[in-house]
Amino acid sequence: MTTIVEAPQRGSYAAPSTTPTARTISLAQAVTQTFTMAYRGLLKVKHNPEQLFDVVIQPVIFTLMFTYIFGGAISGDVASYLPVIIPGILAQTVITTSIVTGTQLREDMDKGVFDRFRALPIARISPLSGALLADVVRYAIATVITFTMGYIMGYRPGGGLLGVIAAGVLVIACAWAISWIFAFMGVVMSKASSVQGISMLVLFPLTFMSNAFVPVDTMPGWLQAFVKVNPVSHLVSAVRELANNGHVGMDLVWSLVGAAVVVAVMAPLTVRTYMRKA
Repeated sequence: MTTIVEAPQRGSYAAPSTTPTARTISLAQAVTQTFTMAYRGLLKVKHNPEQLFDVVIQPVIFTLMFTYIFGGAISGDVASYLPVIIPGILAQTVITTSIVTGTQLREDMDKGVFDRFRALPIARISPLSGALLADVVRYAIATVITFTMGYIMGYRPGGGLLGVIAAGVLVIACAWAISWIFAFMGVVMSKASSVQGISMLVLFPLTFMSNAFVPVDTMPGWLQAFVKVNPVSHLVSAVRELANNGHVGMDLVWSLVGAAVVVAVMAPLTVRTYMRKA
């Protein structure tokens, strides 16, 4: 007895596909997910308030210390020194706060947090953009505390409320631009401690070798040449003009141009590097 087995007709059966269907994320969804990740960053601060130590304590300590130590020697009295030191302390505090962006990004990557994000149906860029957005709140807190501390000590900005707001927005915008540099360092470096150490090594000379704390004409000639081209000096001068006089000058233009250049260069580089690693 011969049994004849008919071969199944071609096309009569299709094996289930094991390839996952790619999910397209729209721009609106990516923006929403960015805000969600920013909210996650703020929740981390809520549960770990010590993360606000730098933006709350540092401006208070630095304002008191520099004002009462250098005020009489540089400006003759504390009241005369406040219009000089408050913009300097503001720029220094907010810029150094941007280092946290890179260190926290590196910590999250080391803990595998971004590996879990990769498995979620969200835009891959949202954890990075959310972290950068959440840090804007930190910059705003540092700005408010610095101006408040100055007002308590007797600082009365001649530029009025609008000048103070404009100065604060300028510093926050520049700090956000600089945070892209530290975000890139957080992506490419292997340890959070390395990100923090190298960032402080770069920022401290830039902030202290500027016009933030002392008049430029008291410095040696070679140092004056560096201070005059230091981008931090342009930022501090722009903040002084806005807060003390309500004046918009070329230092404001240079600060905004510098911030735009940093973002134009570092943002695509950081995103491209992050997308390869995330």
